[in-house]
Amino acid sequence: MQYDFTTSTCRDGSNAEKYALREKLFTRGDVLPVWVADMDIDTPDFVLEAVKKRLEHPIFGYEEVPESAFLAQIAWMKREHGVEFSLDEMFYSHSVVASMNVAIEAFSQEGDGVIVQTPVYPPFFQSVKEHKRKLIKNPLKQLVDGKYIFDIEDLRAKIDKNTKLLLLCSPHNPVGRVWMQEELEQILELCLEHNIIIFSDEIHSDLVYAPHIHMPFASLSEKARAITITAMGVGKTFNMAGFAISSVAIPNKELREQFAKVYRRVHFAQGTVFGHVGFEAAYTNGKEWLEELKLHLLQNFHMLQNLCKHYPELIKVHMPEATYLAWLDCRGMRLSNKELRDFFVYEAGLGLNAGISFGREGSGFMRLNFALSHDRMLQVITQLEVALQNRGKKENGEDKLGWI
Repeated sequence: MQYDFTTSTCRDGSNAEKYALREKLFTRGDVLPVWVADMDIDTPDFVLEAVKKRLEHPIFGYEEVPESAFLAQIAWMKREHGVEFSLDEMFYSHSVVASMNVAIEAFSQEGDGVIVQTPVYPPFFQSVKEHKRKLIKNPLKQLVDGKYIFDIEDLRAKIDKNTKLLLLCSPHNPVGRVWMQEELEQILELCLEHNIIIFSDEIHSDLVYAPHIHMPFASLSEKARAITITAMGVGKTFNMAGFAISSVAIPNKELREQFAKVYRRVHFAQGTVFGHVGFEAAYTNGKEWLEELKLHLLQNFHMLQNLCKHYPELIKVHMPEATYLAWLDCRGMRLSNKELRDFFVYEAGLGLNAGISFGREGSGFMRLNFALSHDRMLQVITQLEVALQNRGKKENGEDKLGWI
């Protein structure tokens, strides 16, 4: 079957976060929003059909997550990523961030150290601070070619006896890395040596581009399995964030019981009836749609990459190994972070995430979500092209418009 990603349903006037908050965040309501990590691409038809079928039953009371939903995810994880979980290891969660907060509460105490690897999705360090834990920043190292790697020596130097937890973003948001086995094994070695638990956010694990292969942290070895809490779900992969359903897998019984104590105290309940059926339908029927989606996302990225190649003195972008998030290096513009944000809002008419919000290592960068229909992506490219051309004229007077 061929899926068409040329157009998508208009979200203007809906309660979609990325649209509803434009005026508040960008001071103008007409920017094209390419910030929040959901897609301006229709949620797949097989998910919608499952919801429609559930609507035929007119009672929507409390409902348990059906075993069949978890079993569909378990089968997907084994088939697609080579990691095995069992039903008794699984927890429902409405979001990865919620799961992360439970893990921080469960596996550390006030004043204990929690490691984050910046630049990273802001709730990583915000959650640590909110729980009054000691934030240990282990910044990624950026190589000359733009690639990011772990700084193992920095990590080794910062760990002490009160370091209890490492929050791993795998694949990484915003830099788009798919960590290789040998990289993850370096992290594992240090964590085993110092009795540090790993919370592995793997929500982007299905959005990986060949030849890269996602390796779940829990799949490294039995020792890794014993110290890993894995968070995953359908929200990014199938554009289902609004269903508020994800999962947590904890193979180690002792860790599972520690997690469960906090989990029960928070009272997560079991989610929504529509989340249950949508979740199961996505993992049961989603393979072909996902493969076609990834081809479309690559086409979108290459449009952006080609644009940036025409203005290398102003903006650079490196191919992400995963995610639909482009990490734009705008340091060549020589703008402050506020000026850079204003350039995108007022000159390009685009609403992006400021790189500085991911940590100080993101200064001079911007994050652009390219999970858009073809038509919407072309609109983004056109607006950014005009803004870069105007900016380029200020630099050297050259006119490059019309290459698209």
